[in-house]
Parts: sequence; C-alpha cells; structure tokens
Amino acid sequence: MHRTITLLRGGSRRTLARLDGWMNALYGWRLNPLYHSGALVVTSFVVLLVSGLYLLVFYRIGSPHTSVAGITAQVWAGRWIRTLHRYASAVALVAALVHAVRMFAQGRAWGPRALAWVSGVALFCVFLLCGWTGYVMVWDEQAHLLAAEGARWLDALPIFSEPISRAFVGERPMPPAFFFLNLFAHIALPVGVALLLWIHVSRLARASLLPPRALLRGAVALLLVASVAWPIGVAPEADLLALPGRVPFDVLYGFWLPFTRPLGAGWVWLLGLLVVGILAAVPLLTRPTRRRRPPASVVNERFCTGCEQCYHDCPYEAIAMVRRSDGRDGWVARVDPGLCVSCGICAGSCAPMGVGPPGRTGRDQLERVRAFLDHVRPGADDIVLVACDRGSGGAAREERFLDAPVLPVSCSGSVHTSVIEYLVRAGAGGVLLVACPPRDCWNREGVGYLEARVHQGREAELKERVDRARVRIVYAAEAEPLRVAAALNGFRAEVKRLARATAEERIDVEAECEVPEASAAEVG
Repeated sequence: MHRTITLLRGGSRRTLARLDGWMNALYGWRLNPLYHSGALVVTSFVVLLVSGLYLLVFYRIGSPHTSVAGITAQVWAGRWIRTLHRYASAVALVAALVHAVRMFAQGRAWGPRALAWVSGVALFCVFLLCGWTGYVMVWDEQAHLLAAEGARWLDALPIFSEPISRAFVGERPMPPAFFFLNLFAHIALPVGVALLLWIHVSRLARASLLPPRALLRGAVALLLVASVAWPIGVAPEADLLALPGRVPFDVLYGFWLPFTRPLGAGWVWLLGLLVVGILAAVPLLTRPTRRRRPPASVVNERFCTGCEQCYHDCPYEAIAMVRRSDGRDGWVARVDPGLCVSCGICAGSCAPMGVGPPGRTGRDQLERVRAFLDHVRPGADDIVLVACDRGSGGAAREERFLDAPVLPVSCSGSVHTSVIEYLVRAGAGGVLLVACPPRDCWNREGVGYLEARVHQGREAELKERVDRARVRIVYAAEAEPLRVAAALNGFRAEVKRLARATAEERIDVEAECEVPEASAAEVG
C-alpha cells in the first residue's frame, strides 16, 4: 500500500510541477490559479451564496420546474444569475479537487495537518450533496434521475416504514413536501460548509481565505462573462409516467450514475463508504515511518530571550510563550509537538539560534555550512546556491548546478541569516537563495519571512555589514530550471562587476550569537 501511495504521490507531484510551470509562464506566480485553489473554492462558495439568494426569491416549491423556467426567461437578470450559480458550483468542485491533489502530492495530509485533510474530505462530500439537491430542485429529467437514484439508495437503509421509491412510479403527483425538504437541505448544507471550513483552517495561523484581489476580480469577471455569453437552458420537465431513455447528466455532480445504476443499493453503500474511508485514511496511509518522521522543534531555554518572534512566525500556532521556570524573569518559548509540522521556520526566526527541529537549528545550520565550505571552498567569482529541496527547479538535487555549488535546505524560510553572512564572509562572490514561489511554499509563509529578514529588517535580520549586492533571492517552481539558470547567469554577471571583496576572517559561531548574559556564562 505504501508503495502505491508513493507512486501516486510522485506522479501527482510531477504532473502538478509541469502545470505550475505553464501557469507561472502565463500568469506569473502571484496570480497562478493553481496556487490559490483552496481560496478559489471559498470565492466560488461566496458567489454561490449571493446568486442563490436571488434565485431563492423566485423559486416555488409548488411548481419547481415552472419557476425555474421563469427565472431562465428573465433575460436581464435571472438567466445569467442562474448560469452563474451553475458555473460557480463547477469551479468550486474542480478547485477543491486541485487543492486536494496538491496537498496529497506535497505530503501535507498527515500529523497535525490530518484535521485539515479529514475536514476537507467532509467538505467535498457536503459540496456534492449540496449540488445534488440543487439539481433536483430544477425538477427536469436529470433531477428525476438523481432523485430516483437517491431514493433507491435510501430504501436500502432500515429507517423508513415504506420504500421512498414509490413516490417516483407516477401513481400520484410528487408531494410539495418533497420539494420543501429538498429546498431545506439545499439551504442548510451551506451552513455545514461554513462550519467545516472553520474546522478546516482552525490549526492555521493567518489563514488566507480569499485569493489576491487581481485574481479574485479576474475569476469573478470570467464567471460573469461566461454566464452572459453561454447561458444554460431548461431541460424538459420530469415526467414520472414516461419510459426512461437517454438522460443527460452533469459530469461533475453526477459522475457516479453510470457506475451505480447497474449495482444493487447495498453494493453502492459499501463501495461509497469504502472510497470515503480510504480518502479519510490518507493521513495514516501517507504518514512516514517513525524512523523517517521529522522531529518536532525544541527550545533551548538557555538561549531563549523571550522575544516572541518564533511565536509570531509559526504558521501552525505550535509555539506558545510561557513563564520561565529556571529562576530567570520573563517568558520562554514552548513548542507543542502535537501541532508542530517540523517546518523549521522557527529556526530562521530565532536570532540567538535557540529553537528549531533537532539538527536544523541556526547553530546546526552554521556547523553544516562550515563543513560545506571546507569541502567546496568557493572563490570571489563563485555563486553559492542555497536551494529549497521542494522546488528550485530541481537544483537542490544536484551537487553543482551550472558549475555553482549547491547547499540544499528543507525550506528557505528556515534558513538563518547567519548562514548567508557566513557564506559571504567566507569568500563566496554571492549567495543565490532559490525558494519556492511564495504562493506555493510548502510551509505556507516561509518564503515571505526569508524576504523580510534579508531586505526588511525582520528578526532575525541579515546584518547591515553584509553587502546586499552579493545576496539575491529568486523564486522557482520544481519544473522551472531555466528560471534558476537565468537568475544564476544574471547574478554572475553582476558579481563580476563588483569590486573584489576584502578577505575577511572566518566568523565564530558563538561570537556572532546574541545570547542572554546568564546563558553566555553557562555556555562559556
């Protein structure tokens, strides 16, 4: 099973990487819709709510098909609003699928992220049910097919005194109560969507529910234009006495019909529960073995100054500030292992290098850079690539990229600025930090923090004594090696124009760390 999951993840990741590269070429990483698939689901949901309120005013449970036909006949409002409602429901489902595939491919479904995944599966199921009831409300041929199929499934459950399917044999007209219950479900289900959405993002700090304004306006405008240009019509009204024939159905919200109709209701329930169960079990199926599981961050309280920077920067609210218990005044950071995803962003946030996953704190990074420099020994004309191993055009998988030495890192947001300073002061002509596009950072906000620490003075900032002309940040997705190559060649040309840097003495790890007096005494 693990081998199958690994193959599926690898195939999904490669496919997404290619699509990301194409979309970045068309729209740029800021407006790449694939990076904002989750936010586009929320955008579509808002459009559905607004357009649904208008449709609700004119819908009549006593004459559902006639009222829908009347709405469609409203050339200036009802026709395109109903079409907008239909198109937005399709976008919501497609965007949800893309978002789920991305989270699966990037391995972001297990551990502390399991709640988001399971609630996402529940959200997808509720969206399908909501769309199902919406199609039944029209009461055309497709609605009849969906309603009869649903009744057949419900009859397999021992909860009704008589089969529901009898209502669809045509011996008597459909009761208004059926359409009332269907309308009630269609209105009540969005409340469940809102609740599940809150659960879905409950473990995220600063969750972004909407895409950037330009993409938001563009998506809504595209939906509006498509709704006006290609309005949907009204199929013939459902006839309970007519013999069943070829009935068109929506591929997104009725994709299961060709598979379930030939099966018995019991088998449909069994297969449906099996599929949902497998999807809900993805966090367990994709969880690494205990030996390969990255450890949670830890805090060395000797070095913690209580500055709260790691607390503010943690994307998953896994760090809290508590009162010190070591005899010193003030606060100290404390990591909740149950919420930590081992992204390492806290390691880059800590000026005294007192927090981070074991082996990846700022101090560990400096020791690793020392060994790297002893092996590579870059000269004044050499560029060192510090490359995120999740993107960076695949540069992190190479020991050298276009003859430039590569220092791979797990996330660019976890890189301590002392690493950059160390490389520059050790004689490298320049440091090219290759990060994932900010909208696709696997750890959500790591790239933004890197940019802020290098150029905007965010704690732990890159010291002013470091020549910024020798430091460059470039964003590149996994399938964009040409972008990395272009940035590297351009940076090399700039470095060659710089005056030769004066050889500086190698820095000492402890001397460059700002630690509290009490801690310094302990260290010394």
